[in-house]
Amino acid sequence: MELLGKSKSELRDFCVALGESAYRGGQLYHALYAGRKFSIREITNLPAAFRERLAAESTITLPTVRHTYASQDGSVRYLFGFSDSGADAKRKSGPASVEAVFMPSTGRQTICISTQAGCAVDCHFCLTAQLGLIRNLTPAEILAQVLLPLEQHKSQLAPQTNLVLMGQGEPLLNFDAVMAALRIMLDPEGLAFSPKHVTLSTSGIVPGIERLGQEKIRPKLAISLNASSDQQRNTVMPINRKYPLAALLEACRNYPLRPWEHLTFEYVMLGGVNDSPEDARRVLRLLSNLKSVKVNLIPWNPGELPYRESSAGDIEVFRKILVDRGIPAFVRYSRGRDVMAACGQLALLNIAPTNVNSAP
Repeated sequence: MELLGKSKSELRDFCVALGESAYRGGQLYHALYAGRKFSIREITNLPAAFRERLAAESTITLPTVRHTYASQDGSVRYLFGFSDSGADAKRKSGPASVEAVFMPSTGRQTICISTQAGCAVDCHFCLTAQLGLIRNLTPAEILAQVLLPLEQHKSQLAPQTNLVLMGQGEPLLNFDAVMAALRIMLDPEGLAFSPKHVTLSTSGIVPGIERLGQEKIRPKLAISLNASSDQQRNTVMPINRKYPLAALLEACRNYPLRPWEHLTFEYVMLGGVNDSPEDARRVLRLLSNLKSVKVNLIPWNPGELPYRESSAGDIEVFRKILVDRGIPAFVRYSRGRDVMAACGQLALLNIAPTNVNSAP
């Protein structure tokens, strides 16, 4: 049995099946996620005889860290390699690779993780889209992207860790595995992330948004808007043809925000495409009937695609139009652009590696 990715109840049931008390499953859960123990022999609060039995009956499988790419701004892009043994039944043949990014800053660090290998949504301004969907990731594969960077950087971790599900893939198209991983991440006895510090970003999968809103334990939600009209969004985000703006915004209106929570709309600024003052005014109209929203304006990150960056002046005009009408808007410059670690750049591109590591 693979232990990584299992819930506390699953680990308790497994221990009981081996003739041990359910309490041992709780110890195992704590060791895996709170203690970040990646080898059964390291879980020394378990009896030696039980550790031997566990070693014979179970595994803790970690991905290979094929490369790490260190940015001048301190960010680190991880290229993880997964065996195909953990894939779901619909996988393509062969192992999968995904990327995660560790971004340190004053007082905190942020980890950006992937939920699928590749992506099926086909946003035209995003390099990841060129990969297509390779396969869904398992809960263990999602969790490993958090556990390994935390362990590698444990000597210099700041007090707060933010987690964003904004890497490869559309999280709401791998809903069950993503939620299984998130329940462990948000469990005070697991990885102990606060829901206030975990954000799931979606391209606008309406049934997934509705389903997420019914979850008792869930992260914050961010919507990738990236356009000011259906015609424009159809062009840059073909998913809009299935879930057009009217349906998407209705789901947002009905989303059950917690008292401290707001909806974030992400807007990638594409020079000459969606960055005019008229676009800003259309975005105002789109969001006018929503409560507690903010907009993150994200300058497009370069790649071999037929787009260009918006000028700083155009971005500021756009931002000011929103702010002057009462919608908080912030310019979010991506980290790690020099090592293809920024938003929209995760496409498994091999550059001269600055550092090469294997998993501990």
